[in-house]
Amino acid sequence: MKQPKLSFWQIWNLSFGFLGVQIGFALQNGNVSRILSDLGADLSSLSLFWLAAPIMGLLVQPIVGAASDRTWNKLGRRLPFMLGGAVIAAAAMMLLPNASMVVAFIPPMLFGLLIFAIKDAAFNVTFQPFRSLVSDMVPAEQRNLGYSVQTLLINIGAVFGSILPFVLTNVVGLDNASKAGEVAPSVVWAFYIGATVLLGSVLWTVFRTKEYAPEQYYAYKGLDAESQALAEQVRKSRSLGEKLSDFWQTMLSMPKIMKQLALVQFFSWFALFIMWTYFPAAIAQNTWGVGVEWYNGSYIAQMGGVPAHIAAAKGAAGDWVGILYAGYSLFAVLFSLVMAKLANLFGRKFVYSFSLLAGGLGYLSFVLFTDPTMTHVNLLITQVEIPKGALGLMLPMIGVGIAWAAILAMPYAILAGALPPEKTGVYMGIFNFTIAAPQIVSGLIAGWILGSVFENQAVYIVMLAGGVMVLGALSVWLVKEQEVTAAE
Repeated sequence: MKQPKLSFWQIWNLSFGFLGVQIGFALQNGNVSRILSDLGADLSSLSLFWLAAPIMGLLVQPIVGAASDRTWNKLGRRLPFMLGGAVIAAAAMMLLPNASMVVAFIPPMLFGLLIFAIKDAAFNVTFQPFRSLVSDMVPAEQRNLGYSVQTLLINIGAVFGSILPFVLTNVVGLDNASKAGEVAPSVVWAFYIGATVLLGSVLWTVFRTKEYAPEQYYAYKGLDAESQALAEQVRKSRSLGEKLSDFWQTMLSMPKIMKQLALVQFFSWFALFIMWTYFPAAIAQNTWGVGVEWYNGSYIAQMGGVPAHIAAAKGAAGDWVGILYAGYSLFAVLFSLVMAKLANLFGRKFVYSFSLLAGGLGYLSFVLFTDPTMTHVNLLITQVEIPKGALGLMLPMIGVGIAWAAILAMPYAILAGALPPEKTGVYMGIFNFTIAAPQIVSGLIAGWILGSVFENQAVYIVMLAGGVMVLGALSVWLVKEQEVTAAE
């Protein structure tokens, strides 16, 4: 039986929750380093704190993927996980910037790290089923469109989430400078708003999307419903040890293309982890002229705190990070509008490789933008005075945005057609290893490289990320595309 095509708005609705999830991720990526620094973390240790994110992904996503493959209830197959994860993620987003309020019970930095880990785990529970939902609901001939719409929504959310602290400071008037051991009010309220939108957008997907019943799904994917039911009964009768053995066998028998894409993913996500961890410090140091010593907790304690002008510079740089992240997300949105057509015209591999090369060159050029001359900038929603170098940094963000759009869509578009339908969820979860593992490696060594090799000059670790992403662009050509054909 041939799977029916979906209308544009059906594809839009089934991915709409990703809008809110990405607002949460954007707030996390742009502000967690800032929050942890405000709570007392040293610059070289930030990458270790950030390990919470990929570790949670590594632990949670395969479990959620396998569980959602076997879940069929009134809400559906993937939707229950989206809803449960969104509720927990929204609650954690509201708690994270208030870590200083529990100082009487637990050190704020430790509480912040704990909530960060819980929040990231909930994000993973929420967004992993979205990937599988597209594969479940969208027929093969619409798959490029399905993942491109998902990428579009992701980047709209990223723009909104990234600029939120800046808007709350420069339009609403909230303070962006933090006091000792506390988080800036603009960041606190940004997380409150983000949590509300996250939960609302996921609820939209849950109530506007109806997943296929098991019999329909199996028919569309060319599977026998009775055989699948029998296999599920056998699975339930197995012991935990047998289930772990089955999971290991699934890992070993993964399609070859997953292993080929893993190399590309390693280079891509190694670089992205560095960006999210060290962009705020790199911009403050390289463009605003903040000395590396003001990222050293011991030095700050020795000096009796951070002087007002340094705190203001770090706050302004932190807000501008959000604008740059919004910039690359906006460029990603624009590129995602044509990415499916380009992939159909030139091939997925060419578009994927070109995009990663653009991102690598963007990172490498970061060091060029150092002009401290203050310039007046009209952003339509407000007007600000910033260094010319900060304004120039929008140019590298074009390449970063192109790379980001491709990273979010191309690997999944290439992979989805090569996965057996009955194991799509578990393989999509396993594929998250190729996202989490490079970030864990980056987290373990980036801080040491920054402190021991680059003497805490964060701009050079960003350039290292550029070189790594160029390697990712080259490795795309090692991937051999393939397609699994379902019986009609």
